[in-house]
Amino acid sequence: MTDRHTVGAVPLPAEPAAPTASAAPLTPGHVLVACDKFKGSLTATEVVAAIRAGVADAAPGVTVDSVLVADGGDGTLAAAESVGFRRVPVTVAGPTGEPVHSGYAVRAGVAVVEMADCCGLVHLPGGVTQPLTATSRGLGEMLAAALDARGADGEPLVHEVVLGIGGSASTDGGAGMLVALGARLLDAHGEPVADGGGPLADLASIDLSGLHPRLAEVTLTLASDVTNPLLGERGTVAIFAPQKGAGPFEQAALEAALAHYAELVTDATGRDDRDRPGAGAAGGVGYAALAVLGATMRPGIEVVLDYVGFEGLLAGAALVVTGEGSLDRQTLLGKTPAGVAAVARAHGIPVVAVCGRAVLSEADRAEVEASGIRRIYPLSELEPDPHRSMREAAALLRRMAARVASDWIG
Repeated sequence: MTDRHTVGAVPLPAEPAAPTASAAPLTPGHVLVACDKFKGSLTATEVVAAIRAGVADAAPGVTVDSVLVADGGDGTLAAAESVGFRRVPVTVAGPTGEPVHSGYAVRAGVAVVEMADCCGLVHLPGGVTQPLTATSRGLGEMLAAALDARGADGEPLVHEVVLGIGGSASTDGGAGMLVALGARLLDAHGEPVADGGGPLADLASIDLSGLHPRLAEVTLTLASDVTNPLLGERGTVAIFAPQKGAGPFEQAALEAALAHYAELVTDATGRDDRDRPGAGAAGGVGYAALAVLGATMRPGIEVVLDYVGFEGLLAGAALVVTGEGSLDRQTLLGKTPAGVAAVARAHGIPVVAVCGRAVLSEADRAEVEASGIRRIYPLSELEPDPHRSMREAAALLRRMAARVASDWIG
Protein backbone atom coordinates (compact mmCIF):
# COMPACT_ATOMS: atom_id res chain seq x y z
CA MET A 1 0.00 0.00 0.00
CA THR A 2 1.39 3.37 -1.01
CA ASP A 3 1.60 6.11 1.59
CA ARG A 4 0.07 9.44 0.68
CA HIS A 5 1.43 12.78 1.81
CA THR A 6 0.43 16.40 1.73
CA VAL A 7 3.45 18.01 0.11
CA GLY A 8 4.67 21.36 1.40
CA ALA A 9 6.71 23.98 -0.43
CA VAL A 10 9.55 21.61 -1.10
CA PRO A 11 12.14 20.78 -3.73
CA LEU A 12 10.67 17.47 -4.90
CA PRO A 13 10.95 14.74 -3.84
CA ALA A 14 12.67 15.90 -0.64
CA GLU A 15 10.88 16.87 2.54
CA PRO A 16 10.21 20.55 3.33
CA ALA A 17 13.40 22.55 3.43
CA ALA A 18 14.82 25.94 2.65
CA PRO A 19 15.45 26.66 -1.04
CA THR A 20 18.36 24.67 -2.42
CA ALA A 21 20.90 25.78 -4.99
CA SER A 22 18.31 25.00 -7.67
CA ALA A 23 16.28 27.89 -6.31
CA ALA A 24 19.14 30.37 -6.39
CA PRO A 25 18.37 33.81 -7.84
CA LEU A 26 17.46 33.39 -11.48
CA THR A 27 19.07 34.90 -14.51
CA PRO A 28 17.36 38.18 -15.50
CA GLY A 29 14.00 37.74 -17.16
CA HIS A 30 10.32 38.03 -16.54
CA VAL A 31 8.02 35.76 -14.57
CA LEU A 32 5.27 34.09 -16.59
CA VAL A 33 2.10 33.10 -14.75
CA ALA A 34 0.02 30.41 -16.47
CA CYS A 35 -2.67 29.03 -14.16
CA ASP A 36 -6.01 27.28 -14.25
CA LYS A 37 -8.88 28.00 -11.86
CA PHE A 38 -8.90 26.94 -8.21
CA LYS A 39 -12.19 25.10 -8.50
CA GLY A 40 -14.76 26.23 -5.97
CA SER A 41 -12.85 29.31 -4.86
CA LEU A 42 -11.12 31.33 -7.60
CA THR A 43 -11.45 31.72 -11.35
CA ALA A 44 -8.29 31.58 -13.42
CA THR A 45 -8.45 35.38 -13.78
CA GLU A 46 -8.56 35.76 -9.99
CA VAL A 47 -5.72 33.27 -9.53
CA VAL A 48 -3.50 35.16 -11.96
CA ALA A 49 -4.32 38.52 -10.32
CA ALA A 50 -3.42 37.22 -6.85
CA ILE A 51 -0.11 35.76 -8.02
CA ARG A 52 0.82 38.93 -9.89
CA ALA A 53 0.12 40.97 -6.76
CA GLY A 54 2.16 38.64 -4.56
CA VAL A 55 5.17 38.70 -6.85
CA ALA A 56 4.97 42.50 -6.97
CA ASP A 57 4.89 42.60 -3.15
CA ALA A 58 8.18 40.71 -2.83
CA ALA A 59 9.93 41.75 -6.04
CA PRO A 60 8.42 45.05 -7.25
CA GLY A 61 10.98 45.54 -10.02
CA VAL A 62 10.26 42.23 -11.75
CA THR A 63 8.09 42.11 -14.87
CA VAL A 64 5.21 39.64 -14.61
CA ASP A 65 3.41 38.40 -17.71
CA SER A 66 0.37 36.17 -17.47
CA VAL A 67 -1.97 34.04 -19.53
CA LEU A 68 -5.14 32.13 -18.67
CA VAL A 69 -4.98 28.42 -19.42
CA ALA A 70 -7.31 25.44 -19.04
CA ASP A 71 -7.45 21.75 -19.91
CA GLY A 72 -10.63 21.64 -22.00
CA GLY A 73 -13.08 22.08 -19.12
CA ASP A 74 -14.52 25.25 -17.65
CA GLY A 75 -12.18 28.13 -18.31
CA THR A 76 -11.39 27.05 -21.87
CA LEU A 77 -13.56 29.81 -23.34
CA ALA A 78 -12.15 32.44 -20.96
CA ALA A 79 -8.61 31.49 -21.98
CA ALA A 80 -9.50 32.08 -25.63
CA GLU A 81 -11.12 35.43 -24.90
CA SER A 82 -8.08 36.54 -22.90
CA VAL A 83 -5.91 36.36 -26.03
CA GLY A 84 -8.21 38.20 -28.40
CA PHE A 85 -10.88 35.71 -29.44
CA ARG A 86 -14.22 37.51 -29.85
CA ARG A 87 -17.15 36.13 -27.89
CA VAL A 88 -20.33 35.54 -29.87
CA PRO A 89 -23.36 35.22 -27.57
CA VAL A 90 -25.72 32.30 -28.22
CA THR A 91 -28.62 30.93 -26.17
CA VAL A 92 -28.80 27.14 -26.15
CA ALA A 93 -30.45 24.30 -24.24
CA GLY A 94 -28.87 23.60 -20.88
CA PRO A 95 -28.39 20.05 -19.56
CA THR A 96 -32.05 19.75 -18.59
CA GLY A 97 -33.36 21.66 -21.60
CA GLU A 98 -33.74 25.08 -19.96
CA PRO A 99 -32.28 28.06 -21.89
CA VAL A 100 -28.69 28.96 -21.06
CA HIS A 101 -27.06 32.19 -22.21
CA SER A 102 -23.62 31.13 -23.39
CA GLY A 103 -21.53 31.66 -26.51
CA TYR A 104 -18.50 30.64 -28.50
CA ALA A 105 -15.26 32.52 -29.13
CA VAL A 106 -13.84 33.12 -32.61
CA ARG A 107 -10.63 34.45 -34.11
CA ALA A 108 -9.12 34.03 -37.57
CA GLY A 109 -11.49 31.25 -38.59
CA VAL A 110 -11.10 29.25 -35.38
CA ALA A 111 -14.05 28.87 -33.02
CA VAL A 112 -13.75 27.65 -29.43
CA VAL A 113 -16.79 25.99 -27.86
CA GLU A 114 -16.92 25.01 -24.19
CA MET A 115 -19.36 22.32 -23.14
CA ALA A 116 -19.19 23.29 -19.47
CA ASP A 117 -20.32 26.82 -20.33
CA CYS A 118 -23.37 25.79 -22.33
CA CYS A 119 -24.65 22.50 -20.91
CA GLY A 120 -22.26 21.46 -18.15
CA LEU A 121 -22.68 20.61 -14.49
CA VAL A 122 -22.66 24.28 -13.50
CA HIS A 123 -25.98 24.74 -15.35
CA LEU A 124 -27.96 22.05 -13.55
CA PRO A 125 -30.91 23.89 -11.94
CA GLY A 126 -30.30 23.97 -8.22
CA GLY A 127 -27.29 21.72 -8.72
CA VAL A 128 -29.61 18.70 -8.91
CA THR A 129 -28.17 15.99 -11.17
CA GLN A 130 -30.29 14.26 -13.81
CA PRO A 131 -28.26 11.16 -14.70
CA LEU A 132 -30.81 9.56 -17.04
CA THR A 133 -32.19 12.63 -18.82
CA ALA A 134 -29.42 15.25 -18.93
CA THR A 135 -28.57 16.09 -22.53
CA SER A 136 -25.69 17.29 -24.70
CA ARG A 137 -28.14 19.04 -27.05
CA GLY A 138 -26.86 22.50 -26.13
CA LEU A 139 -23.37 21.58 -27.29
CA GLY A 140 -24.74 20.64 -30.70
CA GLU A 141 -26.74 23.87 -30.86
CA MET A 142 -23.60 25.87 -30.08
CA LEU A 143 -21.60 24.01 -32.71
CA ALA A 144 -24.37 24.61 -35.26
CA ALA A 145 -24.35 28.33 -34.47
CA ALA A 146 -20.61 28.48 -35.11
CA LEU A 147 -20.99 26.55 -38.37
CA ASP A 148 -23.76 28.90 -39.53
CA ALA A 149 -21.81 32.09 -38.79
CA ARG A 150 -21.00 34.27 -41.81
CA GLY A 151 -18.65 37.18 -42.25
CA ALA A 152 -19.50 40.54 -43.81
CA ASP A 153 -18.71 39.06 -47.22
CA GLY A 154 -21.23 36.29 -46.73
CA GLU A 155 -18.54 33.62 -46.50
CA PRO A 156 -18.38 31.12 -43.62
CA LEU A 157 -16.68 32.64 -40.59
CA VAL A 158 -15.45 29.38 -39.07
CA HIS A 159 -13.21 26.74 -40.63
CA GLU A 160 -11.93 25.03 -37.49
CA VAL A 161 -13.74 24.27 -34.24
CA VAL A 162 -12.18 23.36 -30.91
CA LEU A 163 -14.62 21.59 -28.59
CA GLY A 164 -13.64 21.73 -24.94
CA ILE A 165 -15.74 18.92 -23.50
CA GLY A 166 -14.79 18.80 -19.81
CA GLY A 167 -17.34 19.49 -17.09
CA SER A 168 -20.24 17.71 -18.78
CA ALA A 169 -23.50 16.94 -16.96
CA SER A 170 -24.86 14.29 -19.33
CA THR A 171 -24.27 10.63 -20.18
CA ASP A 172 -26.18 10.47 -23.46
CA GLY A 173 -23.44 9.27 -25.80
CA GLY A 174 -23.53 12.62 -27.57
CA ALA A 175 -27.00 11.80 -28.90
CA GLY A 176 -28.36 15.23 -27.99
CA MET A 177 -25.49 16.89 -29.80
CA LEU A 178 -26.17 14.81 -32.94
CA VAL A 179 -29.88 15.68 -32.91
CA ALA A 180 -29.08 19.39 -32.68
CA LEU A 181 -26.82 18.97 -35.71
CA GLY A 182 -29.57 17.39 -37.82
CA ALA A 183 -29.50 13.67 -37.01
CA ARG A 184 -32.81 11.85 -36.44
CA LEU A 185 -32.94 9.37 -33.56
CA LEU A 186 -36.30 7.61 -33.69
CA ASP A 187 -38.17 5.02 -31.65
CA ALA A 188 -40.14 2.08 -33.03
CA HIS A 189 -43.10 4.38 -33.81
CA GLY A 190 -40.97 6.79 -35.82
CA GLU A 191 -41.03 9.41 -33.07
CA PRO A 192 -37.93 11.22 -31.76
CA VAL A 193 -36.57 9.66 -28.59
CA ALA A 194 -36.50 11.90 -25.54
CA ASP A 195 -33.39 13.67 -24.28
CA GLY A 196 -30.84 11.85 -22.17
CA GLY A 197 -29.01 8.57 -22.01
CA GLY A 198 -31.82 6.56 -20.43
CA PRO A 199 -34.32 7.02 -23.31
CA LEU A 200 -31.75 5.62 -25.76
CA ALA A 201 -33.04 2.21 -24.69
CA ASP A 202 -36.08 3.01 -26.88
CA LEU A 203 -34.00 3.90 -29.93
CA ALA A 204 -34.95 1.95 -33.07
CA SER A 205 -33.23 3.82 -35.90
CA ILE A 206 -30.67 6.53 -36.64
CA ASP A 207 -30.80 8.71 -39.74
CA LEU A 208 -27.65 10.80 -40.34
CA SER A 209 -28.61 12.11 -43.77
CA GLY A 210 -29.66 15.50 -42.38
CA LEU A 211 -26.43 16.30 -40.54
CA HIS A 212 -25.24 19.88 -40.92
CA PRO A 213 -23.53 20.11 -44.34
CA ARG A 214 -20.68 22.27 -43.05
CA LEU A 215 -19.46 19.47 -40.80
CA ALA A 216 -17.74 18.06 -43.88
CA GLU A 217 -15.93 21.38 -44.46
CA VAL A 218 -14.47 22.12 -41.04
CA THR A 219 -11.75 20.64 -38.87
CA LEU A 220 -13.18 19.50 -35.56
CA THR A 221 -10.84 18.97 -32.59
CA LEU A 222 -11.89 17.59 -29.22
CA ALA A 223 -9.89 19.11 -26.38
CA SER A 224 -9.88 16.41 -23.71
CA ASP A 225 -7.45 14.34 -21.69
CA VAL A 226 -9.90 11.44 -21.25
CA THR A 227 -8.80 8.18 -22.89
CA ASN A 228 -11.59 5.91 -21.65
CA PRO A 229 -13.70 3.83 -24.06
CA LEU A 230 -17.45 4.20 -24.29
CA LEU A 231 -18.45 0.99 -22.51
CA GLY A 232 -17.21 -1.49 -19.94
CA GLU A 233 -15.40 -1.29 -16.63
CA ARG A 234 -13.36 1.69 -17.82
CA GLY A 235 -16.21 3.19 -19.80
CA THR A 236 -18.00 6.48 -19.39
CA VAL A 237 -20.75 5.07 -17.15
CA ALA A 238 -18.53 3.11 -14.78
CA ILE A 239 -15.96 5.88 -14.33
CA PHE A 240 -17.82 9.15 -14.72
CA ALA A 241 -21.59 8.63 -14.29
CA PRO A 242 -21.39 8.39 -10.47
CA GLN A 243 -20.01 11.95 -10.46
CA LYS A 244 -23.19 12.96 -12.31
CA GLY A 245 -25.58 11.44 -9.80
CA ALA A 246 -25.95 7.92 -11.18
CA GLY A 247 -26.49 5.21 -8.58
CA PRO A 248 -26.35 1.46 -9.34
CA PHE A 249 -29.79 1.39 -10.98
CA GLU A 250 -29.07 4.37 -13.21
CA GLN A 251 -25.63 3.03 -14.10
CA ALA A 252 -27.05 -0.29 -15.25
CA ALA A 253 -29.73 1.45 -17.31
CA LEU A 254 -27.24 3.84 -18.91
CA GLU A 255 -24.73 1.11 -19.75
CA ALA A 256 -27.40 -0.98 -21.48
CA ALA A 257 -28.85 2.03 -23.32
CA LEU A 258 -25.45 3.21 -24.56
CA ALA A 259 -24.53 -0.30 -25.72
CA HIS A 260 -27.76 -0.44 -27.72
CA TYR A 261 -27.17 3.06 -29.10
CA ALA A 262 -23.61 2.14 -30.14
CA GLU A 263 -24.89 -0.85 -32.13
CA LEU A 264 -27.18 1.45 -34.11
CA VAL A 265 -24.45 4.06 -34.61
CA THR A 266 -22.17 1.32 -35.95
CA ASP A 267 -24.92 0.22 -38.37
CA ALA A 268 -25.43 3.83 -39.52
CA THR A 269 -21.75 4.71 -39.98
CA GLY A 270 -20.18 1.38 -40.88
CA ARG A 271 -17.52 1.85 -38.21
CA ASP A 272 -17.19 0.69 -34.62
CA ASP A 273 -15.51 3.25 -32.37
CA ARG A 274 -16.82 2.02 -29.03
CA ASP A 275 -13.36 1.04 -27.81
CA ARG A 276 -11.52 4.00 -29.29
CA PRO A 277 -9.56 5.98 -26.68
CA GLY A 278 -11.56 9.06 -25.79
CA ALA A 279 -14.94 7.62 -26.78
CA GLY A 280 -15.97 7.81 -23.13
CA ALA A 281 -15.18 11.52 -22.80
CA ALA A 282 -18.02 13.82 -21.69
CA GLY A 283 -20.57 11.06 -21.19
CA GLY A 284 -19.97 9.67 -24.67
CA VAL A 285 -19.80 12.98 -26.56
CA GLY A 286 -16.32 11.82 -27.52
CA TYR A 287 -17.84 8.73 -29.12
CA ALA A 288 -20.37 10.63 -31.21
CA ALA A 289 -17.81 13.22 -32.29
CA LEU A 290 -15.23 10.61 -33.28
CA ALA A 291 -17.57 8.07 -34.87
CA VAL A 292 -20.08 10.36 -36.56
CA LEU A 293 -18.56 13.84 -36.93
CA GLY A 294 -15.03 12.76 -37.91
CA ALA A 295 -13.38 14.68 -35.08
CA THR A 296 -9.84 14.18 -33.86
CA MET A 297 -8.82 14.31 -30.21
CA ARG A 298 -5.90 16.06 -28.53
CA PRO A 299 -5.07 16.64 -24.86
CA GLY A 300 -7.01 19.71 -23.78
CA ILE A 301 -4.07 21.55 -22.27
CA GLU A 302 -2.04 21.12 -25.49
CA VAL A 303 -4.86 22.62 -27.54
CA VAL A 304 -5.28 25.57 -25.19
CA LEU A 305 -1.55 26.26 -24.95
CA ASP A 306 -1.43 26.35 -28.74
CA TYR A 307 -4.21 28.88 -29.22
CA VAL A 308 -3.04 31.18 -26.41
CA GLY A 309 0.47 31.17 -27.92
CA PHE A 310 2.13 29.90 -24.75
CA GLU A 311 5.40 28.86 -26.36
CA GLY A 312 5.95 32.37 -27.70
CA LEU A 313 5.33 33.86 -24.27
CA LEU A 314 8.22 31.83 -22.86
CA ALA A 315 10.80 33.91 -24.71
CA GLY A 316 12.82 35.76 -22.08
CA ALA A 317 11.06 34.12 -19.13
CA ALA A 318 13.18 33.22 -16.11
CA LEU A 319 10.44 31.40 -14.17
CA VAL A 320 7.00 29.97 -14.89
CA VAL A 321 4.37 29.83 -12.14
CA THR A 322 1.52 27.42 -12.81
CA GLY A 323 -1.10 25.75 -10.67
CA GLU A 324 -4.65 24.61 -9.97
CA GLY A 325 -6.84 23.97 -6.96
CA SER A 326 -5.67 20.44 -6.19
CA LEU A 327 -2.35 18.93 -7.22
CA ASP A 328 -2.73 15.15 -7.18
CA ARG A 329 -2.39 12.04 -9.31
CA GLN A 330 -4.82 13.44 -11.88
CA THR A 331 -2.47 16.38 -12.46
CA LEU A 332 0.04 14.00 -14.01
CA LEU A 333 -2.55 12.69 -16.47
CA GLY A 334 -2.80 15.75 -18.70
CA LYS A 335 -4.01 18.49 -16.37
CA THR A 336 -2.88 22.10 -16.68
CA PRO A 337 0.28 22.17 -14.49
CA ALA A 338 1.78 19.10 -16.16
CA GLY A 339 1.11 20.47 -19.64
CA VAL A 340 2.58 23.87 -18.81
CA ALA A 341 5.63 22.27 -17.21
CA ALA A 342 6.28 20.01 -20.20
CA VAL A 343 6.53 22.94 -22.61
CA ALA A 344 8.57 25.12 -20.24
CA ARG A 345 10.95 22.25 -19.46
CA ALA A 346 11.65 21.83 -23.18
CA HIS A 347 12.84 25.44 -23.16
CA GLY A 348 14.97 24.98 -20.04
CA ILE A 349 12.80 27.27 -17.90
CA PRO A 350 12.13 26.29 -14.27
CA VAL A 351 8.52 25.82 -13.20
CA VAL A 352 6.91 26.00 -9.77
CA ALA A 353 3.31 25.19 -8.94
CA VAL A 354 0.92 26.85 -6.51
CA CYS A 355 -2.19 24.98 -5.40
CA GLY A 356 -4.82 24.76 -2.72
CA ARG A 357 -3.50 21.42 -1.59
CA ALA A 358 -1.08 18.78 -2.86
CA VAL A 359 -1.74 15.12 -2.14
CA LEU A 360 0.84 12.85 -3.74
CA SER A 361 2.38 9.44 -3.14
CA GLU A 362 6.15 8.98 -3.12
CA ALA A 363 6.00 7.71 -6.70
CA ASP A 364 3.79 10.63 -7.71
CA ARG A 365 6.27 13.10 -6.25
CA ALA A 366 9.05 11.63 -8.39
CA GLU A 367 6.82 11.96 -11.46
CA VAL A 368 6.03 15.56 -10.59
CA GLU A 369 9.73 16.35 -10.47
CA ALA A 370 10.30 14.52 -13.77
CA SER A 371 7.48 16.52 -15.36
CA GLY A 372 9.46 19.71 -14.82
CA ILE A 373 7.73 21.10 -11.72
CA ARG A 374 10.64 21.99 -9.47
CA ARG A 375 8.70 22.96 -6.39
CA ILE A 376 5.15 22.95 -5.01
CA TYR A 377 3.61 25.70 -2.88
CA PRO A 378 0.27 24.59 -1.36
CA LEU A 379 -1.99 27.08 0.40
CA SER A 380 -2.67 24.38 3.00
CA GLU A 381 0.78 25.17 4.39
CA LEU A 382 -0.47 28.66 5.27
CA GLU A 383 -4.00 27.65 6.28
CA PRO A 384 -4.62 23.96 7.08
CA ASP A 385 -8.39 24.38 7.49
CA PRO A 386 -9.76 23.62 3.98
CA HIS A 387 -12.95 25.66 4.38
CA ARG A 388 -11.08 28.75 5.55
CA SER A 389 -8.45 28.21 2.87
CA MET A 390 -11.11 28.24 0.17
CA ARG A 391 -12.81 31.33 1.63
CA GLU A 392 -9.54 33.23 1.90
CA ALA A 393 -7.89 31.77 -1.19
CA ALA A 394 -7.07 35.09 -2.88
CA ALA A 395 -5.27 36.54 0.15
CA LEU A 396 -3.45 33.26 0.86
CA LEU A 397 -2.41 32.94 -2.77
CA ARG A 398 -1.00 36.45 -2.74
CA ARG A 399 1.08 35.59 0.34
CA MET A 400 2.28 32.35 -1.24
CA ALA A 401 3.22 34.11 -4.48
CA ALA A 402 5.34 36.52 -2.45
CA ARG A 403 7.11 33.51 -0.98
CA VAL A 404 7.70 32.13 -4.47
CA ALA A 405 9.25 35.43 -5.52
CA SER A 406 11.46 35.55 -2.42
CA ASP A 407 12.65 31.99 -2.97
CA TRP A 408 13.32 32.16 -6.69
CA ILE A 409 13.98 35.78 -7.57
CA GLY A 410 15.95 36.87 -4.52
